[in-house]
Amino acid sequence: MKRSKYFNYIEEKLSSLACRIGRSGKLNLLDKNIHAENFYRDLFNLIFDLNLTNMNTIEQNTPGIDLLDSKNKIIIQVSSTTTKQKIESALSKDLANFSGYRFQFIAIAKDASKLRDKAYCNPYNLNFEPRCDIHDVSSLLKIIFDMKIEKLKKVYNFIKNELAEEPDLQKTESNLATIIQILSKEDWNTERYSFETIPFNIEEKIPYNNLNETKILIDEFKIYYSKIDNIYTEFDKQGVNKSFSVLNGIHGEYVNIVLDNESRSADQIFMAVMDKVTDKIRHSSNYVDIPEEELRLCVQLIVVDAFTRCKIFKNPDGDQDVTTR
Repeated sequence: MKRSKYFNYIEEKLSSLACRIGRSGKLNLLDKNIHAENFYRDLFNLIFDLNLTNMNTIEQNTPGIDLLDSKNKIIIQVSSTTTKQKIESALSKDLANFSGYRFQFIAIAKDASKLRDKAYCNPYNLNFEPRCDIHDVSSLLKIIFDMKIEKLKKVYNFIKNELAEEPDLQKTESNLATIIQILSKEDWNTERYSFETIPFNIEEKIPYNNLNETKILIDEFKIYYSKIDNIYTEFDKQGVNKSFSVLNGIHGEYVNIVLDNESRSADQIFMAVMDKVTDKIRHSSNYVDIPEEELRLCVQLIVVDAFTRCKIFKNPDGDQDVTTR
């Protein structure tokens, strides 16, 4: 299910970030804390529909305040120090100009559950309810878990854009070989299509098929054609035509998706093909555990390669649709 995929990824990344911030803090390396302010600004804006800005863009080093939402009257401190003293220190700063504002505290490195049942000195009588105004990774995950799928996907995409690590090329090639090996052994339940690659200009094929959202993906990954071709070639030298098996399977899934729902947009079809290939890998009896990011990357590379080889979508030269081959 996509819900579990989205949530598991978010949980992994937020927990990992908290650990890294905590570890860096022990070494007095505070650069991650600075970047975390903007990260949590954007995350809270997305989750709670706020208009937070970083106070450093208004006034450098404002005591007790890191984030401000003037419209909704909210001020927030973002901290890797998770103590009652830290919260009371923020509340004791000169906050006279924020009468009527709600004060919130985000613990970015540690669990803050023990702080929610304590009483706090609040000299400026800001709106502050520790039970719901002290946040940490666990409390945020509870909120995220109950989100509707559309919003959950937005949070997933935000986290992915912010926290995804750059792939290790050598590791990616190894994973590609593993995944191609897995896919080649699968029963795709498709006909054995006979297809030939007709020469075409890939720059023409993208707009010809109205691929808008996935254009960036294709442009980014089409350069990996030679690396995937080398993997296919090495396998095929062993006497088993793995390239045909995998490409035929992807072609068949594309055909089935088009025939099942002809009203889908081209971008939706492209994404659906990637989802089908991913599911095929995950449910294979030959599956070996591959981290989510690396698995997704390899599937993107393989499907873009199938597009490049004209095994999916229409060929602008001769207007031949691969569904007819």
